[in-house]
Amino acid sequence: MKSIVVNEEQLRKIKTSPGFVAALDQSGGSTPKALRQYGIQENAWSSDEEMYTIVHQMRTRIITSPAFTGERIIGAILFENTMDRDIEGQPTADYLWKVKQVVPFLKVDQGLAGEKDGVQLMKPMPKLDTLLDRAKAKRIFGTKMRSVIKHADETGIKDIVLQQFEIGQQIISKDFVPILEPEVDIHCPEKAKAERLLKAGILQKLNELPATQFVMLKLTLPEQDDFYSDFVKHPRVLRVVALSGGYSQEEANNRLRKQHGVVASFSRALVEGLSAQQSDAEFNAVLDKSIQNIFDASKT
Repeated sequence: MKSIVVNEEQLRKIKTSPGFVAALDQSGGSTPKALRQYGIQENAWSSDEEMYTIVHQMRTRIITSPAFTGERIIGAILFENTMDRDIEGQPTADYLWKVKQVVPFLKVDQGLAGEKDGVQLMKPMPKLDTLLDRAKAKRIFGTKMRSVIKHADETGIKDIVLQQFEIGQQIISKDFVPILEPEVDIHCPEKAKAERLLKAGILQKLNELPATQFVMLKLTLPEQDDFYSDFVKHPRVLRVVALSGGYSQEEANNRLRKQHGVVASFSRALVEGLSAQQSDAEFNAVLDKSIQNIFDASKT
């Protein structure tokens, strides 16, 4: 079985350093909402290209902020369009690592399929190998892919786990560390039951992985304290990170503190309170406070 070959310094950072993963990977469908929350309305652009330029300006402002460094942030997840752009004259992934000491990841899924058996699997990814080759050339360390559990349906959850691990194997074979993200919707009517089914399915698959392979897990903040401690301790798991999933930053941090060994990988909760209209001083102060609060919650 193939063993994974990655940047050892980045591997150590992700595995052992204190801090959390910044999720800066809103893609085509979620970008307008992210920009609205940032204070930019949809009449500010007339094409997708203009929209992506504006969102890249927002992400550049976050990444170049003095608050955003590897002292508190261990990794950042990028959208493909962000990977393909530059920050201060360097490819985004190079800037993250060389300037900020933040490990770059890439969101590789192409969105969600329609709901079936209470879940939304990922859409097919026929061009995944090509995307991974491009990511390798851009010095990306790992990947992330998201599917969603809406109901505690045993069949659907089995399908989610199977798909995540099957594509995870394809990604490992290209020498990346995959972040598997089978999100449990925070509005799932039997959320705790869905989490139990998901945990059992993931544990079975983790135990089947060879000793030379490992994954990261990005999971919804669970109903039960320390529910994912088996994953935190598992030798095949590099790190367990938590998504904010629509919880406010305060609620997400409060839940995260009860999950020892799990660190944040927040998107909306990270950029809460930031706006295009703020001065750089105001923007940096709000971001610094958010990063510190999420960092503290990730330290338990």
